[in-house]
Amino acid sequence: MARLKVTQLRSVIGNKQNQRHTLRSLGLKRIRDVVVKEDRPEIRGMIATVTHLVSVEEVD
Repeated sequence: MARLKVTQLRSVIGNKQNQRHTLRSLGLKRIRDVVVKEDRPEIRGMIATVTHLVSVEEVD
């Protein structure tokens, strides 16, 4: 199964509370934090919520 490398690029200051919670549930705490997650619909939905704050790469 494919994996996604998610990197936080921007701060959550000034963003909505649900976006802050989404980043936290993805495992991102600060700028330049990186997590690798399974490519599942739930994770894709979370990324879609905070797409302006993160970058996503596909990893094998």
